[in-house]
Amino acid sequence: MWCPEGLDEVEAELLGPTEELKGKDVLEIGAGAAQCARWLAGQGARPVALDLSHRQLQHALRIGAGFPLVQADAAVLPFADGSFDLACSAYGALPFVADPRLVLREVRRVLRPGGRFVFSVTHPMRWAFPDEPGPEGLSVSASYFDRTPYVEQDDEGRAVYVEHHRTLGDRVRDVVTSGFRLVDLVEPEWPDWNTSEWGGWSPLRGHLIPGTAIFVCERD
Repeated sequence: MWCPEGLDEVEAELLGPTEELKGKDVLEIGAGAAQCARWLAGQGARPVALDLSHRQLQHALRIGAGFPLVQADAAVLPFADGSFDLACSAYGALPFVADPRLVLREVRRVLRPGGRFVFSVTHPMRWAFPDEPGPEGLSVSASYFDRTPYVEQDDEGRAVYVEHHRTLGDRVRDVVTSGFRLVDLVEPEWPDWNTSEWGGWSPLRGHLIPGTAIFVCERD
């Protein structure tokens, strides 16, 4: 699943035809509990799930992986050049680094020629609106061009959560200057069947403004 809108890889085939995943080496970046890697393994791929958080990988291990779990920084991937056919990241890693080009260049390095990297992030437009699912979340409250990170702090003033804003143009430039070819930019529409509300996500907002941007990139 690529996003809260409910876009499924079986339907979208952004990584390529599902039947062609068998035998492919795939890296999931910012894997969390490795849900995507688990699905990929079910299609016959050979996934590796990478995350910075030891606790998240413990969840993956408890659920049951059956494939390698790696704790590492996405900007310093511990793999040899050309180790993977594909890479994917569903809301993982890229929003949480100040310079996403560091991650993109590393992903390009570990991909084989012709390899594809697909990643989804919060649509940059959403940063201009309050993170509210109701009508209060439909009025612009901040500048789209303000790239000040969103930071949550603990009682001692230490940052415990940081997310970085990039405009749509920033994201495209990051992809291209990192050596990728941008194949597609997918902005999933909110489907009528999805009645879920989660955080700032809701049918009300989803039918009016984009919530997710999915970048399909290839290494030449």
